Amino acid sequence: MITFDENPITIEDITAIARGEQELMLSPAPEFAARIRQGSAFLEQLLEEDGAIYGVTTGYGDSCTTMIPEELVAELPHHLFTFHGCGLGDMLDPMQGRAVLAARLNSLTFGYSGVTYELLEQLVLLLQKDVVPVIPSEGSVGASGDLTPLSYVAAVLCGEREVYWQGDRRPTAEVFAELGIEPLRLKPKEGLAIMNGTAVMTGLACLAFERAEYLSRLATRITAMATLVLDGNAHHYDEVLFSVKPHQGQQNVAARLREDLHAGEPPRNPNRLQDRYSLRCAPHVIGVLEDSLPWLRQFIENELNSANDNPIIDAEGKHVLHGGHFYGGHIAAAMDSLKTAVANIADLLDRQMAQMMDVKFNHGLPANLSGASGERRAINHGLKAVQIGASAWTAEALKLTMPASVFSRSTECHNQDKVSMGTIAARDCLRVLQLTEQVTASALFAVTQGLELRLEAGDLSRDSIGEELLGTLQSVRESSRKLTEDRALDQELRTLIDRIQKREWSLYPST
Repeated sequence: MITFDENPITIEDITAIARGEQELMLSPAPEFAARIRQGSAFLEQLLEEDGAIYGVTTGYGDSCTTMIPEELVAELPHHLFTFHGCGLGDMLDPMQGRAVLAARLNSLTFGYSGVTYELLEQLVLLLQKDVVPVIPSEGSVGASGDLTPLSYVAAVLCGEREVYWQGDRRPTAEVFAELGIEPLRLKPKEGLAIMNGTAVMTGLACLAFERAEYLSRLATRITAMATLVLDGNAHHYDEVLFSVKPHQGQQNVAARLREDLHAGEPPRNPNRLQDRYSLRCAPHVIGVLEDSLPWLRQFIENELNSANDNPIIDAEGKHVLHGGHFYGGHIAAAMDSLKTAVANIADLLDRQMAQMMDVKFNHGLPANLSGASGERRAINHGLKAVQIGASAWTAEALKLTMPASVFSRSTECHNQDKVSMGTIAARDCLRVLQLTEQVTASALFAVTQGLELRLEAGDLSRDSIGEELLGTLQSVRESSRKLTEDRALDQELRTLIDRIQKREWSLYPST
């Protein structure tokens, strides 16, 4: 059970909730509820005494000089999510939607947003009942936070727009009626508190981090298998060699490769002094991602465990603090950096595949790793088209590494004149991850095919491959048999991609 209170949560908490693997609750502590209620009570007191609070009695953004008549104040939050109902593009899927809900809930539980306890209960109820807002992916510039996509969360809390429910997309009002959920009527500042934050980009960043962390390990396992397929030199991963360039993540990758390849043994081909870079430099490529993960975690989890709307309500000190915590610069930087490191993994695996297909470089294997024999070889083309596809997916991933954060646009009457583009960076990163997982599935199929061909030719024995690599080979074969005669491989590749995204292979103990 994940308990939401003032204590920090982790990326793994968010991703577990997003996958529906973890139950959650609000803290039952009376002092937690009292602290949340203190914020909304302070706002009500200010409203009675001063009568002027940004986003409560004034318009939003550049319209902050427009005073709202007292009799219309209660309608303002409804208008905020209504006029922001202009999101376009693909909809976030239910897993992504749950990540967004959990990220927004966590930010509001720190007690600096002036929301009611009942609003937090409604957010928790949505997650517990798995009623997920349908959220358009496009329309946010990442400051003032994720206004447009989060307007769909605010609207759903009030019983409007659409939700995912039991595998279908349905009007929220219908689902609420079936479940007996009472729509909220947002209090002053609550529309702003829900929408004026970084929950979309942060929720997506949590999902991206988890996928990238797993890809780093899987790319290492594939590299170990590719080293055997390509008759490579495991001594490129020597411990003393890597001790003189002490990037910890890079050293971790080399250690995993040594473990997989029994690197203390003499090389099978002592004449091969140096392999091409996609093998020899694999720890250096994968190591960039490995060494980035700790600071990426810091950026993402700091944002996740922050109050990031505006204004900040300090009920304890009796202050309303106007600032820019909705600015998603740290998530933008993290996602722009992560997508570059991940795209380089795609490029690495694509280059390894290119070597395996080409008889000029694959050291005695059949062209395109075809398993056909005799005269059947003439009409069988093995993995030729798969390698072309991997090259296409790699190219697209590399193209998307242009940083989104440098494309700030002045908007909203030049009030939002410097913005983060964090949500676009997160979406780009997820797309790069999808493309790289497609390349990874192709490479996994290729190294499995290559190892089987080496075994059949007597170039390798099952003992020389080792239990870990044999286990990976056998596991791949559970969903995809050896390629002998040409066949369409698209469905098998999709299955492998799905297995990668479900992290089916247990890879290496924590370093």
